[in-house]
Amino acid sequence: MAKQFKFPDVGEGITEGEIVRWLVKEGDEVKIDQGLAEIETDKAIVEMPAPYAGTILKLHFKEKDIVKVGEILVTIGEKGEVPAEAPPPPPSRPEAMRVTGAPPPVPGAILATPKVRKLADELGVSLAAVRGSGPQGRITEDDLRAAGERAAAPKKREIKIKAKFDFYGTIERIPLRGVRRATAKRMAESVAKAAHVTHCDEADASALTALRERMKSDPAAEGVKLTYLPFIVKAVVEALKLHPMLNATLDDEEGEIIVKKYYNIGVAVDVPDGLIVPVVKFPELKSVFDIAREIQDLAEAAKVRTLDLADLRGGTFSITNVGVIGGDFATPIINYPEAAILATMKIADRARVENGRVKVKKTLPLCLSFDHRIVDGAEAARFMKDLIRFLEIPESLSLGRVDQ
Repeated sequence: MAKQFKFPDVGEGITEGEIVRWLVKEGDEVKIDQGLAEIETDKAIVEMPAPYAGTILKLHFKEKDIVKVGEILVTIGEKGEVPAEAPPPPPSRPEAMRVTGAPPPVPGAILATPKVRKLADELGVSLAAVRGSGPQGRITEDDLRAAGERAAAPKKREIKIKAKFDFYGTIERIPLRGVRRATAKRMAESVAKAAHVTHCDEADASALTALRERMKSDPAAEGVKLTYLPFIVKAVVEALKLHPMLNATLDDEEGEIIVKKYYNIGVAVDVPDGLIVPVVKFPELKSVFDIAREIQDLAEAAKVRTLDLADLRGGTFSITNVGVIGGDFATPIINYPEAAILATMKIADRARVENGRVKVKKTLPLCLSFDHRIVDGAEAARFMKDLIRFLEIPESLSLGRVDQ
């Protein structure tokens, strides 16, 4: 018997995906767990496995189509079997109004003669969707025939002309798909739901720069690109321990702030068509070399879209490292529903006043965006003060692996 396989709910708020490539075609025999299609969600490109063996009777979508959770992807059955069509959804009230030209009647007795009822069956028109013009709302044959004609009338196909130029010159239209579409939705959701405030400060990066240079020659650094980011991750965790409200989310429905007692740090990765945030789990237990290697592996997997969904789950706080490109200040958008995100800017020589004299110092600008519904401005400032303290004395951090 034919079975319909629907696009499953894989969690993490994923509601839809784009079919990148079908791995099977109609008529193919498939085994359980054999790949059916590559589907791109806002998290990663995932290979959708067959839930049961059989023959592919029908592919319900084409490549590049958007499929929503719960919609039928494929029908699998026995060879030669004819797949049953999915029943159409029941008409909504707006659809009923388009058929009859008026709102559907309120529930109650439908006034119609047996002859009219028989005609309704012949025309395939629901009496409940027709407003009668006879006495006390009685449905007449004319009412019924008019409704049938409106329902059978072919819909005019709307032709959209998309210009390739505007008043000033040529333009290019790029479909909002895949990661870019998901990024746009997540950013809009964050701005709409969280009360964004950004606090900027600056750390003296002299000691951090010197420590990193020394550790680059450590044998454990072989094969690893030791950036500043692993040190910043370590410092963020220590600051979060002192300021737990920045490691929280807000449950709007229950009216509760949920404080996370663990620390998983999301690291934003710039990919060609958007932004992906893989998560470093329990960095307080790992060495800076372990964290560096993990960030390196996650970033490479994100760029070729081979990340596992587990790599994108469980984040409690995010970091976006703008400094690899440049800049002094930014206002990052919170990775909702987290409470805060830190933008780390470029470490560079800057003129600063110290003891009444101008000196050139290596500094690290830091910009923290936080949800003001959860975190007060004073608490955010205290968090930044402690974060800077850890960064300016990096030897105070636990840089090695911690045995559990």
